Amino acid sequence: METKNQATHVAVIDGGVTVARGFRAAGVHCGIKEQKKDLALIVCDTLASAAGMFTTNAVRAAPVLVSQERIQSGAARAIIVNSGNANACTGAEGLRDALEMTALTAQALGVAEEFVLVASTGVIGIPLTMDAVRSGIPKAVSALSTESGPAAEAILTTDAFAKTAGVEVEIGGTAVTIGGMAKGAGMIHPQMATTLSFVTTDAVMPAPLLRKALRQAVNYSFNCISVDGDTSTNDSIFLLASGLAGHPPITEEGEEFDRFQTALTEVTTALAKMVVRDGEGATKVVAVTVQGAPSTRDAKLAAQAVMTSPLVKTMLFGEEPNWGRMLAAVGRSGAAVVEDRVAVWIAGVQVVRRGVGISPNLSEAAEAMRAPEFEIVIDLQQGSGGFTGWTSDLNDAYVKINAGYMS
Repeated sequence: METKNQATHVAVIDGGVTVARGFRAAGVHCGIKEQKKDLALIVCDTLASAAGMFTTNAVRAAPVLVSQERIQSGAARAIIVNSGNANACTGAEGLRDALEMTALTAQALGVAEEFVLVASTGVIGIPLTMDAVRSGIPKAVSALSTESGPAAEAILTTDAFAKTAGVEVEIGGTAVTIGGMAKGAGMIHPQMATTLSFVTTDAVMPAPLLRKALRQAVNYSFNCISVDGDTSTNDSIFLLASGLAGHPPITEEGEEFDRFQTALTEVTTALAKMVVRDGEGATKVVAVTVQGAPSTRDAKLAAQAVMTSPLVKTMLFGEEPNWGRMLAAVGRSGAAVVEDRVAVWIAGVQVVRRGVGISPNLSEAAEAMRAPEFEIVIDLQQGSGGFTGWTSDLNDAYVKINAGYMS
């Protein structure tokens, strides 16, 4: 990934949504799930600058509709999140429930309701268990602390592990912290958002610039991943800035904005890669790079066709360097392709030159594919356009998980 300021030093730290000044969080069990934590709360001690991005799916969950409207103000104090139920395709009742979640949270915190955002994740089409939520919100408020782990656990569904990340960067001579958490393992093919992700910072930045920073960070991270080609009804990412770092405000694009942008993209990229690593049943994380394309658009089309191909993804699981499946995906992608110019490398081993296999002996490539992480490089040799995305393999574990998701 290219950034405007390659000299920016970003220090990776133990992360989470409470590492930045002014944030507290909680994660509790309220009863939507049988046993595991299922209600998370993130609170800023000040009125934070806020930005968000949401699913492009035409079917949108009630919490998405509520938060989309509220984020327009550019300010927020809290985010209430439940897992175990998506509150999607639930009609007017679902919208009332999402609004009640924000009202109860605002009342318990003593803040204005319009500054409370809401998100949900889980099974689609089933009414939310509001009695559980009503009892859980006061518990979450009482449990608020600077520990981020419980909140990261409470947003999980089929995830195998909690996903958190954090960085520190110097802006205006002051250490600025950015931390985040995400959930996601299935229904991953984001368009302008991710499954659910929450990022906090103590940077001093107005909402319009925060939106620009978030959009670019998402485009370089969450919009570059795919597990199964499905985009959720609930995809949401929020970025809140408390402004408590104390540096001179970032009021325009320039060097300080670029430093923040680089650090933010570091956090979102780390979280996005964790989502791929946790892809339901996944055993591999594979970077797919298309270079030499006539344009960035062509490179993205080609890469995403490879990333989402079931034939390619099952090939990755089987550790079989069947490069013909990748060329077929590139050819149908809609990208401009000249077959006799294409070259392909799998895990550093070249397998295709000028559109033709180099050797029938692919044992070296097969051996390299045993690694849990590797890269596929496809050079179209037509220009300077490039794109890198991340995907996972596909196997019977994914089928088993999703064949009985509601049971």
